[in-house]
Amino acid sequence: MFTGIIEALGTVEEVHRYGANLQLTLSCPFTAELKVDQSVSHNGICLTVVSIEDGRYTVTAIAETIHRTNIADWHVGNEVNLERGMKLGDRLDGHIVQGHVDQTAICTSMESENGSWLFTFE
Repeated sequence: MFTGIIEALGTVEEVHRYGANLQLTLSCPFTAELKVDQSVSHNGICLTVVSIEDGRYTVTAIAETIHRTNIADWHVGNEVNLERGMKLGDRLDGHIVQGHVDQTAICTSMESENGSWLFTFE
């Protein structure tokens, strides 16, 4: 579970296709604190750490994740918003979110409203 509050920026260091899956290697300020099998939110997408080596970590996006998100458009050098999972007993500064995609939508319009934006989805 995540709060939706960005903890740090990560940089995509490598991108590889393996069959229908996508393997991404990233660097970030808290790589040394990560563990294999830990969930990390990447631009809101929950991905599991599969390996850690040389100050970088690797995650795998399966075909369903690729189909339901824009992760296939990520390239070496892209920065992504990162958040580690919540710790039991911590203050919740945001919202409780899972990072699992339930549905996709099409943005049909964007309107400026007094310094804010109104998005309409279908």
